[in-house]
Amino acid sequence: MEKLIVLYEDNHLIVTVKPHNTPSQADESGDKDMLTMVKEYVKEKYNKEGEAFIGLVHRLDRPTGGIMVFARNSKSASRLSKQLADKEMTKTYYAVTSALPKQKSGVLTNNLKKDEKNNIVRIVPISEKGAKEAQLSYKVLATEGENALLEVKPKTGRGHQIRVQLAGINCPLYGDNKYGRDKTHSSSTLGLWAGRLEFTHPTTKQKMTFAFPPDSEREPWNKFYMGKYFLK
Repeated sequence: MEKLIVLYEDNHLIVTVKPHNTPSQADESGDKDMLTMVKEYVKEKYNKEGEAFIGLVHRLDRPTGGIMVFARNSKSASRLSKQLADKEMTKTYYAVTSALPKQKSGVLTNNLKKDEKNNIVRIVPISEKGAKEAQLSYKVLATEGENALLEVKPKTGRGHQIRVQLAGINCPLYGDNKYGRDKTHSSSTLGLWAGRLEFTHPTTKQKMTFAFPPDSEREPWNKFYMGKYFLK
């Protein structure tokens, strides 16, 4: 298990980096998850008796890596969750696709439905019961052969949204064996990274922005110079 990377912490919140293939919270796999790791980190650092309170504000899919914010008390958890619900918390993802988009930028709007039994999300007609609208914007930052590096900003927070919607325009993510049409890129790392997170501090009301790049030595990130997108 990789050591917990902490970008910021105070009495109200803690901002960390989730490695690829780590659950956001405990699941049936029994693998170490981010929520447990953050609780253990706070308990050890501050010598807290009993279990430390940590609020799970949002999740990242297990294969996805990147920045997460956790609340350190119930009031902060409530306020941060409200920001998320009101679309006042902004997430920017970086995605590597296994095909080049036909357009350099665009907005994708689809209706998605989750198949709970098989844990897969599908694009369905708006008339289908249980369908939920999903929207994202993207722009191509760079290309290398058949791979493109995209900046992606979801407008909604549907599960697997980026993976499904990009696959829907025939640009599945690199290493995505669940939604990818070809299995040629059997990378252990999914080409999706939550690299930038912006929100308002729940107590001070200060605007907070965090950015953290993926591991540039790992596939598929080693195909691009990621550092240039995190200098601003």
